[in-house]
Amino acid sequence: MPSKSEDLVGETWDYCLADSLIKLGSGLVAGSALSLIMFKRKKWPIIFGAGAGFGMGLSNCQHAFRDPHLMKMQSYQLKQKEVHSEKQS
Repeated sequence: MPSKSEDLVGETWDYCLADSLIKLGSGLVAGSALSLIMFKRKKWPIIFGAGAGFGMGLSNCQHAFRDPHLMKMQSYQLKQKEVHSEKQS
């Protein structure tokens, strides 16, 4: 049964939101660690890490919305190859 287009758009938005939040959080953590360890508690590594993470999430979202017709690997079904025997000539 094919899914509705609204469901596909909703799934894509859910993916984008989750992916962007994960990448934003990872950038914040990496920036905070660098700020504490290397840069004597400056703010710019934290801001840079958050911006880089959000940018990566946004880029993934743009890619997901520009290629909506790509099939997911879960929907592939393998077919058996037909074997031709030499005796059927």
